[in-house]
Amino acid sequence: MKRRSEEITGQKNSEKWVARTAARTMLRAVRFTDEDFDKPIIALAVPHTNGTPCNDHVRALGDIVQQAIEDAGGKVIVFGTPVVSDGISMGTEAMKYSLVSREVIADSIELMTEGYMVDAVITLSGCDKTIPAALMPIARNNLTGLTLYGGSILPGEYRGKALNIVSAFEAIGAHCAGKIDAEELHAIECRACPGAGSCAGMYTANTMASAIEALGMSLPGASSNLAVDEGNEISADKREDCRRVASAVIALLASGVKARDIMTRKAFENALTVAWALGGSTNAVLHLLALAHEAAVELTLADIEQVTAKVPLLGNFKPFGQYVMNDLHRIGGLPMVMKTLLDAGYLHGDCLTVTGRTLAENLAEAPPRPDNQDIFYSPDKPYAPARQHIRVLRGNLASDGCVMKISGKEMTRFAGPARVFEREEGALEAILAGRIKAGDVVVIRYEGPRGGPGMREMLSPSSALMGAGLGKSVALVTDGRFSGGTHGIMIGHVAPEAQVGGVIAVVQEGDVVEIDLERGELNLRLDQEEISRRLAQWQRPEPRYRRGVLAKYAMLVSSASKGAVTS
Repeated sequence: MKRRSEEITGQKNSEKWVARTAARTMLRAVRFTDEDFDKPIIALAVPHTNGTPCNDHVRALGDIVQQAIEDAGGKVIVFGTPVVSDGISMGTEAMKYSLVSREVIADSIELMTEGYMVDAVITLSGCDKTIPAALMPIARNNLTGLTLYGGSILPGEYRGKALNIVSAFEAIGAHCAGKIDAEELHAIECRACPGAGSCAGMYTANTMASAIEALGMSLPGASSNLAVDEGNEISADKREDCRRVASAVIALLASGVKARDIMTRKAFENALTVAWALGGSTNAVLHLLALAHEAAVELTLADIEQVTAKVPLLGNFKPFGQYVMNDLHRIGGLPMVMKTLLDAGYLHGDCLTVTGRTLAENLAEAPPRPDNQDIFYSPDKPYAPARQHIRVLRGNLASDGCVMKISGKEMTRFAGPARVFEREEGALEAILAGRIKAGDVVVIRYEGPRGGPGMREMLSPSSALMGAGLGKSVALVTDGRFSGGTHGIMIGHVAPEAQVGGVIAVVQEGDVVEIDLERGELNLRLDQEEISRRLAQWQRPEPRYRRGVLAKYAMLVSSASKGAVTS
């Protein structure tokens, strides 16, 4: 118990004796022995719930990691955290708690690591917000530790077609548009998620797991190793990850390497490059800004646009492409991806990682990109050129920035009349009722970090547009955010948000909204005098929540342009 002993050493002898004896007395009751008091104490965060397949197997992973740590000479203090499932809460008031849970999980881990004065920490993760949350407190307090992703789910199957969670959301839109019947909708619902693991496409979970591996804070290959096998048992690769993570944390303690030694500006550039090359989620912008904030690394939306401007889109993954994580796994996984990017000059190979080696050293034996496959393209012949995946835009409708996911689509400009909705439910109702037409720009406001509060994901309306065949002809603009499963003409994270008086608050039905990718702008086609007049007349809505966690969050949270952090 090195860290606790150091804390106590500064006290008077009698106080030191009392504190140490009290701690040992309590710990003996939970099966600590005399020998355990001389071992490093490792906190193990296990965000298990049977409320989502993403984390259903995480308790089993925790048991394996705990045993491996104790076999390696450490002693574990294990605890759980909240888990809010994005897929289950999507399209409801419950979704407001999803992004909020990122902060609560991070704070919970900080409480346990600091409250028990542990020597190091391992955090497990599964569903979307548990992944950045698992790393944020490690960076915040510059701890010795690392994180382990629970792994991706296997795809479902129906009539020879691979399914995933987004298949179900899009099937709802297709059913409402009369494209499929109720029987087919039910069949897709029953088959889309066959077992444990996080959503299979390059959605938020797989995007962030991959980015964190590129950042150097998880073990090589762990982000693309699958959660379970065909029998829905913990996969052999994931079991090995559990054993490797235990050895790694003991080695980090011995070397004295801490989180901020690894989480440098160059490491964040590596994480951004990998996320963009794979075709990852727009949520990567939000979460990497938050992680950089916790690590005291300067990173802005402008920096993100500059770093990623040269990165080609190489991954052919859902939601816009054909494949899912298990397809990448069988051709070499993330080590193959990173080796391809490193060899092409896109990554900083000298960055330190949790293995104690540099990124280049980790990748020395990684497999090369195989030929004769269209899962992951060569930088020489990309799926799409640079600046055709996620773009950061500004303009009079988003003076502090917003993000747009293009995912290889060839478009330079879109303009159309605004169809304005004060919350997600109104927009979804209009789409399902057939009131949204080709050429429209759906504007959903008061869904930002403060306005929601909680910045809900707009997967329900975006999937409904795709299911109705409007994905290429209708744009959606919001101060909320999008699921990693979203595709189409989608702009989110509009800042300033409506609740704080951003221009999005005064858009009126029929106003022309213009997306100009050549100039990198999102504009309301009105002169500044008219915009100023409307803003002068605008009145801030009363807060929707006055008590509880959402009220606290709304008071504390920063702009999406700064990662929507509360610390």
